[in-house]
Amino acid sequence: MYPAFVIPSVLRLYCVAMSIRKGAGEWEPLLLGIEPERCGVCNQVLYRNTTMLKGGWERCSVCHRFVHYACLVDGRFAYLKRRPRVCLNCEHTLAKPAQQS
Repeated sequence: MYPAFVIPSVLRLYCVAMSIRKGAGEWEPLLLGIEPERCGVCNQVLYRNTTMLKGGWERCSVCHRFVHYACLVDGRFAYLKRRPRVCLNCEHTLAKPAQQS
């Protein structure tokens, strides 16, 4: 009868002493710090919950940065944007040399 009672207590001590978590020491979370993309014009973050109903975002064809849909240059109608997509910053930089000459 003794061996039946001795084995579970030995196994219990073995499991407590040889725990994987205790052997590895302190665990740190493996979460990477993810920085959200920012608009190239207004410098606000491009979160889906803030831009979904406002047109989303688009990539500027000149500077290749992501910008809010509202930060693109208007096309023929105010609710449509000009193609190719150009952000307001690039429009100002492209318009200055044209005005000087």
